[in-house]
Amino acid sequence: MLIIKMYLVSEPHVLCSLCPSFVPASATPPTPAPALAAQEAPPSPAAQNAPPSPPPPAASPAAPCQCDQGRESKERTNQGAYTAVSTTQPRVLTRYGRVWVPESCEARQTLLDEAHKSKFSIHPGATKMYRDLKTDYWWPGMKREVARYVGKCLTCARVKAEHQRPHGKLQPLDIPVWKWEHITIDLITKLPRTPRGCDAIWVIVDRLTKSAHFLAIRESSSAEVLADTYVKEIVARHGVPVTIISDRDVRFTSRFWGKFHEDLGTRLQFSTTFHPQTDGQSERTIQTLEDMLRACVLDFRGSRDNYLSLAEFSYNNSYHASIGMPPYEMLYGRRCRTPICWGEVGQQELGSTEIVQKTTESIEMIRERLRTAQSRQKSYADRRRSDLEFQVGDRVLLKVSPWKGVIWFRKRGKLGPRFIGPFKVIARIGKVAYRLELPPELNQIHDTFHVSQLRKCLADETAHVQIDDIQVDERLNYIERPIAILERKTKSLRNKEIGLVKVQWEHRKGSEWTWEPEAEMKSNYPELFHD
Repeated sequence: MLIIKMYLVSEPHVLCSLCPSFVPASATPPTPAPALAAQEAPPSPAAQNAPPSPPPPAASPAAPCQCDQGRESKERTNQGAYTAVSTTQPRVLTRYGRVWVPESCEARQTLLDEAHKSKFSIHPGATKMYRDLKTDYWWPGMKREVARYVGKCLTCARVKAEHQRPHGKLQPLDIPVWKWEHITIDLITKLPRTPRGCDAIWVIVDRLTKSAHFLAIRESSSAEVLADTYVKEIVARHGVPVTIISDRDVRFTSRFWGKFHEDLGTRLQFSTTFHPQTDGQSERTIQTLEDMLRACVLDFRGSRDNYLSLAEFSYNNSYHASIGMPPYEMLYGRRCRTPICWGEVGQQELGSTEIVQKTTESIEMIRERLRTAQSRQKSYADRRRSDLEFQVGDRVLLKVSPWKGVIWFRKRGKLGPRFIGPFKVIARIGKVAYRLELPPELNQIHDTFHVSQLRKCLADETAHVQIDDIQVDERLNYIERPIAILERKTKSLRNKEIGLVKVQWEHRKGSEWTWEPEAEMKSNYPELFHD
């Protein structure tokens, strides 16, 4: 009501000045009807003995504005009471005690802005905003218009989390035809350094037999070193694969790595940005390997170098649910002998035809089991997902990760926007991936994204997020840098003292400061300590 009163005070013609029946507040009030005057006078004796006269016709309610009569007859579905309130203000049309704000009224847009974008409302959702407004205001299609208004708010699209099922149905990979023709690779990094100097593990898995190799390497190894290890450990044992699925590690996307596999005849396939589910097989194998290494360190002590080969043997000789047998048995056609499972004693003689037939039958059986496993997994995954499609030319917002900063103590990014953009969709890649038209500021990011990382933008084309104010790396993580050292102090503990510095950070909404360990800041940002 405050918004309407403000408009009535400043612009008394706003609501109904277009209507011929509009009566300003300064106009002379109408004289009472004769019937009403007769009711106020005391009755005479003659009138008391006279027969009762028919009641006077009821006064017709004030006619609504002619500018809104068309909308009233077209959009009103149920009969409601419209009354004209006339006090010291102009005539205001109401319904059920709520102010009816016509479409031609400028106060409607101001009312929506005040209920959504002001400091007293701070971007409520469509339902909350409608509930707040409906107690005092009404117009035809009000709930639908409020929902459309909130849907076009760019700030809401940038900062609000999605409380719905993830988008994009599961798309299983094609089942390989033969062993070690289609593989997946991934790296386990940030591991403790072993006596041999290895701080990473290279995991290589066959997509058909599920057999794997775990190779100890250094995280700093270049693409040339990885290529040499690949030839010795994979090509020498299993031949040249047809395809390799991997993430977008800088070594796997380098020119040398691409040219190396092009010469071998291997096709490289990369997962989309921020969607590791593409290489889910390697991710699941890594999880199992990490659990096995933790158990070895706890039970047997020592370095993991001593147990990595045993972990590979145990993994390949363990039952795998998707193929219904151990990977070793699938790869070599018989179970592996172990201290507890010795197997058959003696030799088993098979003719060449029988070997080929048995191998072919095993492959077909495994492929059928993999189809069943994929179908079951897809049915489970799709129950918690929903379809979302875009058309070429649509404008979408891109999800970023403000909570994944460079180092754990930098927390300012958590209050940054969740989405940036909008960007134009220029191509559809497969069923659930899209290529976007990114600005030059984001040229270090791959331009193809899974549909789960996108949100449709309904805001005006002139609205956009300033990319210059947001710095992200190739993994869509915020990059925050310190600006200056403001102050120093020493924190005394029981046995030692820790030097702290007051750091001013570069941030989109202004510079923020925090206290950080001085030694750590000197190590990461020595340029701040020139004095």
